[in-house]
Amino acid sequence: MPTPPFISSLAARHDELVSTLANHVAIPTGHSYRPGLDEYRGLLAERLEKLGATIEHRTGDARPWWLDHSGRSREEIEAETEEPLPVLIARKQTDRDSPRVMIAGHLDTVHDPKGSFREMTIDREKKFANGPGVVDMKGGVLIAIAALEALAEAGIDCNWTVVLNSDEETGSFQSARILHDVACEHDLGIAIEPALADGSLAVERMGSGQCMIEVFGQSAHVGREFEKGISAVTKLAEVLLMLSKMARPSEGRIVNAGPLKGGVVTNAVPDYAACWVNVRYRDPEAGENLARMIDELATKGDDLPRVVVHREWNRPAKPKTDGVKAFAQCIREAAESLGQELPFASTGGVCDGNIMQAAGLPTLDTLGVRGGNLHRPDEFIELASLVDRSQLLAMVLSRIAMGELTVPARKCVAQ
Repeated sequence: MPTPPFISSLAARHDELVSTLANHVAIPTGHSYRPGLDEYRGLLAERLEKLGATIEHRTGDARPWWLDHSGRSREEIEAETEEPLPVLIARKQTDRDSPRVMIAGHLDTVHDPKGSFREMTIDREKKFANGPGVVDMKGGVLIAIAALEALAEAGIDCNWTVVLNSDEETGSFQSARILHDVACEHDLGIAIEPALADGSLAVERMGSGQCMIEVFGQSAHVGREFEKGISAVTKLAEVLLMLSKMARPSEGRIVNAGPLKGGVVTNAVPDYAACWVNVRYRDPEAGENLARMIDELATKGDDLPRVVVHREWNRPAKPKTDGVKAFAQCIREAAESLGQELPFASTGGVCDGNIMQAAGLPTLDTLGVRGGNLHRPDEFIELASLVDRSQLLAMVLSRIAMGELTVPARKCVAQ
């Protein structure tokens, strides 16, 4: 079978892709840094618009105040809350009656825009590069656009929507509703998260949720009126023990508490304490069980100590459905046609693919570049993967456009 022309055109773009990635990495987009995010978003919107896409910037929802770990009051947090970061939505609809593909990525990184890790550096052999976001996920965003450009140059029409948010690294609380709504309009989903450490394609993921548990007590002077005090810290300690008993990894339940907050000085009974909790769960049933158990920690009425629970299961479990299996096999066959191996794997990590699939959209989410040391100051990318992963993505999209994948019937699942 002859090699499609877009494969060779992408191979010829290696040096250009490396240079472009260095430019993208030099734009600081960590820690919700708006000037950098706006610049990067605008640059990508311009390239997507040149492909004939209709561009939309959609504003999402406010991030829940209780996710802030700074120790400030709710009033202080909400007073300083900025407008949610916009989500870039670029749609390309053709006359071809082919499946609609949603391609999701994120613009933000975890790296401090004012830190020392700000530029991309390449090793002497030119095989690897270090830089903030090189693999998670500026490399992935770049190969997605390169693949779409190569297909357009080859005259292959695809129906696609690229969705790029700016808060994935902090849980996508602002953009989750938008991701869900756009997912409901499509037939297949791709998220360009980095490949797993061994290059595998993640076919199932655990779900994740966030909680804040507040405890209210009664302050008192330790030396004079200790017996009148009601320690919020002591009650929080009891809550922490109960949380630890909920964790059963063998049954698909993980519970981790921290950070903690409680007390101001040692000679006063603390009247307030709080902890933040992350949970992971294997399937919807495990998630529902955890939700019920954590909700039951809350007390009723105004008696002290009083326990208040705030929680949001922001990334539902992503099981290996029949639709995912069929899609994964299509991607594996595309990889094999290029001489690439593509093992499958499961992971406890979460991403926006969880949100997309929870909307009923069969989604695979590790089609980005290869690399490692994510979220660290030695984050790196395998530079060869800029070409071979863009080739794989282009091959997958072309096969979808040509009708080589049977897309299962689906319906939108309410959020």
